[in-house]
Amino acid sequence: MGSLVVVGADGSSSSDVAVIQAAREAQRRRARLHVVHAFTWPVGAMYAPLDPSPLNRLARDAAQHARNVAPEVEVTESMLIGDAVSVLVAESRAADLLVVGRRGTGGFVGMLLGSTAVSLAAHSQCPVLVVREEAPDAGPIVLAVDGSPEADGAVDFALAEAELRGAEVLAVHAWLPDHAPAGTGVETAERLLAQAVAGRRERYPDVKVRQEVLSGEIRSVLIEASRNAQLLVAGARGRGGFSGMLLGSVSQALLHHAHCPVAVVRNKA
Repeated sequence: MGSLVVVGADGSSSSDVAVIQAAREAQRRRARLHVVHAFTWPVGAMYAPLDPSPLNRLARDAAQHARNVAPEVEVTESMLIGDAVSVLVAESRAADLLVVGRRGTGGFVGMLLGSTAVSLAAHSQCPVLVVREEAPDAGPIVLAVDGSPEADGAVDFALAEAELRGAEVLAVHAWLPDHAPAGTGVETAERLLAQAVAGRRERYPDVKVRQEVLSGEIRSVLIEASRNAQLLVAGARGRGGFSGMLLGSVSQALLHHAHCPVAVVRNKA
């Protein structure tokens, strides 16, 4: 795996959970961890405070929290001026994983509750892990599969993450019989699932992969599948049932209603 995990910290309880999860991810990867606090001056402010120590202290406290969780991980921190998305996208260029909480305050307020979420998922140069306040540490890693080349990165990420966690992968494809193209059936969907993980077994021989074709609307299928999962992995873009998945209502449904953390993986150009 990579050598750098980046986590966004803003002092909120959601961000505290993200810091804990990021420390564990860095530990699994034997990677460095960089804690980032993004800050923008209030609208209408005529001057900047002379003493930035409260902001620096927030980043330092978050970094120390990470060290307490994973003492063997090298942890650094920084306070950067700019909006949260711009700062995190810039940081993602050198990272192998970006970790953020679902909700926040200060520099990250509303970060994953609207257009900001779409921007981060669309432009991050590395996978984005969105954690919940209650992060389960048991259950399978659910992989959303649609068969598109754009989802290849999500497949690789899910298998690698399963190997790191000692978990199994549940590869899921949602199928609506009434909307399926003529001449296709469950067998076609099953072949699609098999092809998605084909050629990767040799790289991850110890990872058990289960495959399920589930009938239903994509959002409902994934949200229900996440109920007993420790992680839900999806590509940033796809086709068929996953088309526009992180550019509209489906993305909002996953970020708001998934019962486990969600990893969004965008293939690099």
